[in-house]
Amino acid sequence: MNEIIKNIETAQLKENVPVFHVGDTVRVSAKIKEGNRERIQVFEGTVIKRQNGGARETFTVRKNSNGIGVEKTWPLHSPSVENVVVVRRGKVRRAKLNYLRDRVGKAAKVKELVK
Repeated sequence: MNEIIKNIETAQLKENVPVFHVGDTVRVSAKIKEGNRERIQVFEGTVIKRQNGGARETFTVRKNSNGIGVEKTWPLHSPSVENVVVVRRGKVRRAKLNYLRDRVGKAAKVKELVK
């Protein structure tokens, strides 16, 4: 990759990136802009995938809301993502948990990692 682009992207990285993995239940606080006001909205769910790396890294969180599955994808180093808090660690053997999309109720749960 071009050296100039590399320097620009490294300048845009966040210093305090939280450590979380696929399968973890996380609470994402994202900034929402409504008109001229800005507020923080919390989205809690299971991380089903993390993609790429560097400044373009994204992660997708899935939750069940009133019986309907809702997924959101955020850029990890975006200023709109205030913080990511790990609620519980998940024990998984896959890099991407796409199979959770087909499951409903207790079958959509991920086992907790106990250390």
